[in-house]
Amino acid sequence: MRFVRRLVAVATPRLFEPQPLVRIEIVRMLAPITILGFLSSRIVHAADWLSTAGFHVPVIAGDWRQPVSLPPVSPGFAWAIVAVLVLSGLAVAAGALTRWSTVVFAALMVYVTLADRLEAFTVSKLGSVIAIALAVMPCGTRWSVDAWRRTRTVELCSGGSVRFFQILVPVFYCSSGICKATGDWLSNRYVLWSHLHDSYQTPISQLAANHVPAFAWTVLQATTLAFEIGAPLWFALRWTRPYAVAYALLMHALIGLMFGPVAWFALLMIILVVGAYIPVTWLQPSFGLARAPAPLKGG
Repeated sequence: MRFVRRLVAVATPRLFEPQPLVRIEIVRMLAPITILGFLSSRIVHAADWLSTAGFHVPVIAGDWRQPVSLPPVSPGFAWAIVAVLVLSGLAVAAGALTRWSTVVFAALMVYVTLADRLEAFTVSKLGSVIAIALAVMPCGTRWSVDAWRRTRTVELCSGGSVRFFQILVPVFYCSSGICKATGDWLSNRYVLWSHLHDSYQTPISQLAANHVPAFAWTVLQATTLAFEIGAPLWFALRWTRPYAVAYALLMHALIGLMFGPVAWFALLMIILVVGAYIPVTWLQPSFGLARAPAPLKGG
């Protein structure tokens, strides 16, 4: 117990020490645009998506698989919902009235995710989590309309805001890896190769399936599984973190190129990885962050 108390006493200040604000601002600026891009194919058919004009899963009372059932709304109200969703998402990305726009965007993301569970894919579910997180974070204080209206400049934020995304990323990967391991990824060495032939196939995945040897996909399947299951360790250790970041970015770039509509998911994960783990010194030239002045030597 003494060791645990000592570990907590050492780790707690480090966990919540101030972090560069640019990390959450990257997510704030780019994630809402990506989420709206994914939802765009549904937004243009708002009446069919959310209203009584379209098909909806019937209510199954008392079934744990349907704990929440939101009834469809009128077509006019559905169009009003998606209009506010788009406007609030764009406002979050621009950093305009961020304290309120993030709350509205988060609430509507949760609503549309629950209202049509048949189309609640990873981006909409993960996007809801990101939107809720941004709503309680001090985002919009730099590189935003709100910051332009103020004169105060902020460079740091509470460590908990950044740590949330830094924990979310490896936990997400580890959960995905466990699901793959309990599925067919350990018993069938051609699972990844078979994904290249489904309805998400692109010209790049068709080219890769025809010219890359089958054993290479087995190797990639094994390395991906090892990366995802061990993600909490790879991202936690300083000497393995750069390789984990590089593998994650390459993996999602390939996913985006080879699996069609999944490109929105790949882009969202790239944004999270970049915001959470890319060295801040790499982000300084892009966002105009001034380096801390070197201490003066001598008296």
